Amino acid sequence: MSVELAPTPHPTKTEDSAHNILDVQQTTCCIVGGGPAGAVLSLLLARKGIPVMLLEAHKDFDRNFRGDTIHPSVMEIMEELGLADRVLQLRHTKTRQLISETADGPITFADFSRLKTRYPYVTILDQALFLELIAEEAKRYPNFQLLMGANVQELIEEDGIIRGVRYRGQGGWHQVRAQLTVGADGRFSRTRNLAGMQLIKSSTPPIDVLWFRLPRRSEEPENGMGRFGRGYLLVLTNRFDYWQVGYIMPKGHYQQLHAAGLEALRQSVAEVMPELADRVEHLKEWKQVSLLSVEVGRLSRWYRPGLLLIGDAAHVMSPVGGVGINYAIQDAVVAANVLSDPLKAGQVHLRHLAAVQRQRQWPTRIIQWFQSLAQEQIIAKTFNSDQPFKPPRIMRLPILRDLPGWLMGFGVWPVHVKN
Repeated sequence: MSVELAPTPHPTKTEDSAHNILDVQQTTCCIVGGGPAGAVLSLLLARKGIPVMLLEAHKDFDRNFRGDTIHPSVMEIMEELGLADRVLQLRHTKTRQLISETADGPITFADFSRLKTRYPYVTILDQALFLELIAEEAKRYPNFQLLMGANVQELIEEDGIIRGVRYRGQGGWHQVRAQLTVGADGRFSRTRNLAGMQLIKSSTPPIDVLWFRLPRRSEEPENGMGRFGRGYLLVLTNRFDYWQVGYIMPKGHYQQLHAAGLEALRQSVAEVMPELADRVEHLKEWKQVSLLSVEVGRLSRWYRPGLLLIGDAAHVMSPVGGVGINYAIQDAVVAANVLSDPLKAGQVHLRHLAAVQRQRQWPTRIIQWFQSLAQEQIIAKTFNSDQPFKPPRIMRLPILRDLPGWLMGFGVWPVHVKN
C-alpha cells in the first residue's frame, strides 16, 4: 500500500465543525515528538530535501531530563553529520568506565576506554542543549519546520490510512496532513495510544528509580560510580557541580519509603555511601525527588499504513545501561536510510515501514534481553537478599570483559548514516 499526498507549500484556512480548525498545513513527513529520535530524524530528512514538520508539545527544550548520555555509537553518527566537534563544545563530562563497589571490591561493569573508536567514552551533557543544537542545524534547511507547543490530540485517518494529525497549539486547533506520520513521542506515547497499538510488557522483575541531586566536590572522581545497599542500588552520575543520584529499588517500594519519611532516604544513602553523609541534608523536601516508574515492553508491529513509531514509542527500554537515547537515535538513522527515497517518490509502502522494524527489532530485543538479565542476576538478587551483593563469577571472566562496553557503546551492531 502506498500513501500519496500532493504537496502544498503554505497552510490553508479551513473550518472544522468539531474543532474549529484554524489552518491545515501539508508536508511530506510529520514527526510527533521533539526528543532525540524525532529531532535527529527531522534533521536527516531535511538534509535530503524532504519537507518535514516536527511537532513538540512543550514550548521549549529547557526541561529536567534524566537520560543525558550520548554513547560512542551516537558520537560516530554525529561525526558523519559533521556535528561531533560542536557536540563536544557543549559543556559535558566523559565516563570511560562504569565501576561499582561490591562486597568483593570494585568491579567494572563496562569499560568504554577499550573500544576502537575516536569516542571511547560516554558523553554526559544536558539533553536540552543537544536537542537545541540538532534543531538549529535542521533550521538551516528551508524544508524543515519546528512547531513548539504543538500538543497532538488526534490522528487523521481516512480509509484505514493515517493522513496526519490534529494538534492544539497557538490560538486553538490546527491540522497537519502528511504522506507519513512518525510517532517519536517517548515511553508514554500519545501517538501510540491514539493508533490503538499495545505494548507487550516484559516479565522482568520491575523496578522504580528515584532521581535527586547532591552537591559534588571538584576533587571527587570524574567517573560516575555505583554501590549496592541492602535492597537497593545507588548510581551516581557526574554533572559538574552536583551528583545526579539514581536510587534503584523494587517497584512499589516508594510508598513504603515515603511513609517512613525523608530521613529514612537520607540515612540509606549515607549508609551505603558514607562519603555523602555530610551532604544528604540537602534533601529537605520530597519535591526535590523525582520518581521514575519503570516499565519495559515493545510493540509487535511498529507501523500502520501512513504511520511509523520509533524510539521509546515502539520499544520502552529499561534505564539499565542508559541506552534508550542511543537506540532511539539509531532507529531514526535507519528510518531515514530506508524511507528517504520512498518519501521523495511519494510512494511509502508498508514494506518500507516493515523494513525499518526488521532492521531494528532484533538489536532492540537483544539489548532488552541483556537488560533483563542484569536486572534478574544483579538488581533483583540485591532486592531479595539481606547479604551484601557479590557479583557472579562469570562477570570476572576476561572473555566477557569487553562485551558490556560494546553492547552499551554501539548496540548489537553499529548504524551509519546513508549518504
